[in-house]
Amino acid sequence: MVLVAVAALLVVRRSFPQVDGDLVAPGLTAEATVIRDRHGTPHIYASTFEDLMMAQGFVQAQDRFWQMDFYRHVATGRTAELFGEAQLEADIFLRTLGWEQVAAREYQALSPLMQTLLDAYAQGVNAYLGGRGEWEISLEYAFLGIQNPDYRPAPWKPTDTLAFLKLMAWDLRTNIVSELERAVLSQTIPAEQVAQLWPEYPEGHPVIVPEWDIPPPSPQPTGAPLPSPRVREAFNALGEAAVLTVGADRVGLVQDNRGRGSNSWVVSGRHTVSGTPLLANDPHLGGQTPSIWHRVGLHCRPVSASCPLEAAGFSLPGTPLVTVGHNGFLAWGFTSLLGDVSDLFIERVHPEDPLLYEVDGKWRPMSTRTEVIKVAGADPVGITIRETHHGPVISGIYEPVDELGRGGAVEIPDPHAVSLAWTALRTTRNLDAVLGMLLADDWQEFRAAAALFDMAPLNMVYADADGNIGYQATGLIPIRGAGDGRYPAPGWESRYDWQGFWPFETLPWSFNPPSGMVVAANQPLARPDLVRHIGSDFDYGYRARRIHELLADALPLDTAGMSAIQFDNQDPSAAFLVPALAAVAARNENVAVMQELLTGWMRGERPGQMDSDGAAAAAYAATWRHLLALTFDELPEGHEAYGGSRYMEVVKALLESPEDPWWDRAETEARETRDLVLHQALDAAHAELVELMGDDPERWRWGDIHTGVFNNASLGESGVSLIESVFNRRSNNVSGGSGIVNATQWIASEGYQTDGLPSFRMVIDLGDPDASLSIHAPGQSGHAYHPHYDDLLEPWAAGEMHPFPWDRDAVESLAESTLVLRPAP
Repeated sequence: MVLVAVAALLVVRRSFPQVDGDLVAPGLTAEATVIRDRHGTPHIYASTFEDLMMAQGFVQAQDRFWQMDFYRHVATGRTAELFGEAQLEADIFLRTLGWEQVAAREYQALSPLMQTLLDAYAQGVNAYLGGRGEWEISLEYAFLGIQNPDYRPAPWKPTDTLAFLKLMAWDLRTNIVSELERAVLSQTIPAEQVAQLWPEYPEGHPVIVPEWDIPPPSPQPTGAPLPSPRVREAFNALGEAAVLTVGADRVGLVQDNRGRGSNSWVVSGRHTVSGTPLLANDPHLGGQTPSIWHRVGLHCRPVSASCPLEAAGFSLPGTPLVTVGHNGFLAWGFTSLLGDVSDLFIERVHPEDPLLYEVDGKWRPMSTRTEVIKVAGADPVGITIRETHHGPVISGIYEPVDELGRGGAVEIPDPHAVSLAWTALRTTRNLDAVLGMLLADDWQEFRAAAALFDMAPLNMVYADADGNIGYQATGLIPIRGAGDGRYPAPGWESRYDWQGFWPFETLPWSFNPPSGMVVAANQPLARPDLVRHIGSDFDYGYRARRIHELLADALPLDTAGMSAIQFDNQDPSAAFLVPALAAVAARNENVAVMQELLTGWMRGERPGQMDSDGAAAAAYAATWRHLLALTFDELPEGHEAYGGSRYMEVVKALLESPEDPWWDRAETEARETRDLVLHQALDAAHAELVELMGDDPERWRWGDIHTGVFNNASLGESGVSLIESVFNRRSNNVSGGSGIVNATQWIASEGYQTDGLPSFRMVIDLGDPDASLSIHAPGQSGHAYHPHYDDLLEPWAAGEMHPFPWDRDAVESLAESTLVLRPAP
């Protein structure tokens, strides 16, 4: 195997795409030009809308086809076709969710124009694949051939794109994690202590729309604003009509993942040097190689009713258009709204027939479907999938729900099943929404498009060149009968079923707020009691509060000032925890050393800053990690205290209660109190840091243990070190941490390496789009050892940003290569 792997490395350059000169792309009607800048970003120019989308598909396949191919297999539950029996469990779960069937329905629901553009994109992908062997497409296929020599990638289909978007939704998660965690903890921990782990939102922390004071009305289906003439012209240019409307049968998607989030904010011209708005965005996702984003510029030449698009920003590999960015006149950014759009239902199953379940005292038959999973190197496996009226049955195939047992806050009958109600399992029109935003030319048209955005409930910030700024919450939120979504619901009582969805018009929004700025960092949309129908697991607002502070201190702002805020590393918990740690009487020299480090840090020039080269930052992180483990040792395996803003608020409250039962460790007979546990945390942290980095604290570095992890999502966790070294990348210069503006999250119960991070950083200047800045990590290319595979990793870690050119002249001034795609003769 080693010899085969070495041979693969010798031909690594065979998969590097041609980026200069001419190439034939069958299906084009005219030439398209691709100018790549010095960071590998393609800026694509074409004369028709379909050619522009086809060229984008061609270019994304050049840069990222293995990533696209792998993720479509994941989304459709077909990874066993690639890697064999080890993937069966994951495939069974994903087949149960049925994203492939949902994608087929979604394609039919899209507007005729979007179908045409999606078809053109797929044609472009396949034009690149045509005639190329697997090793010419990507190096990963060489390694796959060791295990699965008969695999050949299938042509790309439009539904592959739509299935991939469902996978993105799952990666963003839902509140399922918190819903299950509450239920599982209630089985062994008193209810009052469980409640302490989900405190109320801190008084004085900012909400997104402070002026919003409207309680949720009774839901009534309503229409959204109609699109502008420009949008209508684009839809009609191909002889098709499409109207952006809001209906009660639309459903949305959710996002939630332990400790993860995103930052976005927008400031009006009265707060900027230029006098025009600035917009910043940095979504926090898991690090991976290649990057989950593909930076791109898309330009119709000339812009016309039939080819109306000009946009620059970030797209998702496998999807056309620009997901987040600007169109030269208006810009937008996303963060997760953390709305609750999924519920688990405990189903009471017939004791003699597992296909019958109870509803209001009567037995109902489950619907079933059978599927066959192909397995590399083995026989196909047939499965039967069960569904109730709530959704697919996931117990027995999704391990976390199998932790539910008796004795907790949720009644668990015997026998039972657990089904998932999730709006993402219904038909959505996300790409129509993205297209509408790209073609919008004012706030109302942007809102009309946002009303269709169903990929996830999102906070959308907005700015335009006329000087307007705004905010809009998106996504359909279920109207629950009984229950509030915080715990799994008894499925045998129909009063707990969803009763419909809250109309778009009831979701908070703001246009040109009095403050002249909007900060959306996953905190509550408005006063918590006004948005409990939307969700209850919002971020606790430490990042949002810090961003507000930094904005106020930096006025008037320019792009450099906005970028500097994105890279702020101050840990907000240090302000209340370090004084408590310093007040503990040191019983040994090691604790005294730690206290001296931490108090000097807080008195220094950069108090609380988790800089990668900081010794005190490492000391603080280690103390925090051990404090959580010692204090919350009652929590069962898999539900340990992980950190983040929620645990910051929990610990802050406990510090005011030295005798609280949480301080008493479950594994000892003695009764511990606050100061003893704080002392133990300092002592344990010192011991761990000595083991990891030596006994000289001056040589400790936060970056040395807070490793930035970028693993290849497929072969990067193969268990074969040679293969992993080819595709995975690391950085030991990563600053920041959990609950920090520079949100390089880490899971305290698992170690210090990153679990989530700013997947890109972007600052848009509406007064001068060529002055806009952006970066993503680790690089633009998906080809290992390509110059642009990881060239952005260390600049990203250092907080650098690069120009993101807009005008053709600016693009050409930064050009590294120019490729002309020509129609087939």
